[in-house]
Formats: sequence, structure tokens, C-alpha cells
Amino acid sequence: MSRKPQPAQSGDKARLEVIFDKPQLLGQVFGQYDQNLVAIENALGVYIAARGNKLQIEGEAESIARARDVLTGLYNRIVHGQEIDAGTVSGIISMSAEPTLDGIIKNDAADVPPVMIRTRKKTIVPRSATQIRYMEALVRNDIIFALGPAGTGKTYLAVAQAVSQLITGSVDRLILSRPAVEAGERLGFLPGDMKEKVDPYLRPLYDALYDTLPAEQVERRISSGEIEIAPIAFMRGRTLAESFIILDEAQNTTPNQMKMFLTRFGMNSRMVICGDPRQVDLPDPSKSGLADAVNRLEGVEGVSVIRFNAADVVRHPIVGRIVEAYEGPDSAPR
Repeated sequence: MSRKPQPAQSGDKARLEVIFDKPQLLGQVFGQYDQNLVAIENALGVYIAARGNKLQIEGEAESIARARDVLTGLYNRIVHGQEIDAGTVSGIISMSAEPTLDGIIKNDAADVPPVMIRTRKKTIVPRSATQIRYMEALVRNDIIFALGPAGTGKTYLAVAQAVSQLITGSVDRLILSRPAVEAGERLGFLPGDMKEKVDPYLRPLYDALYDTLPAEQVERRISSGEIEIAPIAFMRGRTLAESFIILDEAQNTTPNQMKMFLTRFGMNSRMVICGDPRQVDLPDPSKSGLADAVNRLEGVEGVSVIRFNAADVVRHPIVGRIVEAYEGPDSAPR
């Protein structure tokens, strides 16, 4: 990656100087070989020059303002002891286009970012405007439907919030579930006992857990029953009180399964239902329990529906472009 100075131009070009109190942190802001600055320059069409604790930004006035906000957002995260990576940079660049995010990106004086999730292993902050609304809903509503493509953080953020509440004692149990097999949970042909049959389908939930809790705590809490990971069929006949309950891949439930799951809701609990309505693997996609439940419950008090799209994908940028290609005007649900 090369960064060559761009000559200042007249006309509508502008220049802005930004000063940071702790120049020793700027190396982390810039990234290895200035990769974060390169990403900001390429995305916003600006040029950034550094000298000591001062950064000079050149470009269009609006782009300069966004670049300043992105750099400030990265700096504040480092000040608060948070790690930043390419996904963080991309997310903050995306959020900088939102005029309502001053409290998230520009609030230099706050001791901590206004929206965040703390777990044993990391502190998680939003990477898109929709993630902000989602994280707020996770602490405000009883039942949250999170709809959208893979890579938008639907399940990951729900697991992180659940772990945070389990750590603080606001819930006694964390229950993670998903349809074990796409159409009807027919597991008999698979080798092994029931745990060996269903674990491969639940692996994404395990991955999120291990990313937010030390491995020994995950194993201990699973053994004690504080964390339960099971296919949706195992929820029948139960009342889940004092629990944070997450259903992943909910688009592959039938309406009867979804009704059964939703009615497990008990006192002092929170329930999050995650899924992509465009990726239904049931024999008849029109019979998805997720779409049916959202149609029935959207607008009901205590229920929140958060919709993600390709712009909210926080994986490698090419994933967002792939999602956009598949969700174009000529696409149709599978």
C-alpha cells in the first residue's frame, strides 16, 4: 500500500487539521503500514497527512468532516481500551454517513461509548446504524426479531448480550437453539448419540460463545446447565423463566414450531429470534414460521423487529457485495 501526497487544489477542496491529546495512540489508529488511513482515504476520497499529534485532512468539505469523525471514533475506541480491526474501520466509515450518530461517533467527552456490550473477553460496539438500533432493542424489548443476511451480527450480538446479562446475574440461564436440520429435524440417519447428531448444526452458537467467554467458563456453565444449547424440538413442554433465549436460523421453523417456541416465554426473560427470510430451506418456503410470526406480531407491545440489509454486513467487504448481488431486483427467495 502506498500513500503519495496529493497536491492541494483550489475550488471546492478544503483542508482541516485535527489534534489528538495522546499521539502515542495514533499508531494504532493508523494501523499496520497505515492500512486504516488507506481505507479511509479510498472510501471517502480524502488525503490524510500526519505530523506528531496533528492530522491534516484534504478533500471535499463533507468528506473531510466524515474522515474526521471516523478518525475520532477510532481514537476514542483505543482510548477506551478496545481493539480495532478492518471491520471496525469499515463499520465506522459506514456510520459516518448517518447524520443522527453524533452521540456514537463524535462524543469525545464520554467516558465510555453510549452503546456497547461488555463480556469477559471483549467489549463490543456497533459497526452499523442498524446494529445500534438492535443493541438498544436487546436491552429494551422482551422479544426481538432480527431479520437479514448472514454477516450482519444478528446472532453474535444476541449471544454477546446474553452472556453479558448472565455474567451480571440479570438472568439465570442462557438458552441457545436452532432447527437442527433444515426441514423437520430428521436426525435418525446421522451417526452417534443425540449430542453428536445435533452439535454440527449448533456450531455457530458455540463459536459466538467461545468468542465472548473463556473456554473453561463455557464448558463449566454448559455442564452446570447455566448455558443450554439444543435443537428447537427440545423446547417443547417447557416454560423458560429467568432466561435469555435465542433462536437462530428461525426461517427454517414451521409456524407450529415458532408458536411452540414463542409460548415458552417465561417471567423475567428475553427472547431473540434471528433469521434470514430470503434463505428458507423448508420444502415450501412460503410456510416459514419466521415470516408468519413477524406478520402476526410486528407492532405488538414488547416486540421489536430489526431489519438488516447488505449495507450492515460486517464481514469482509466482498461479503456485502455478494449479498447485494443476490438481493438485487432480479433475485428471488430460494
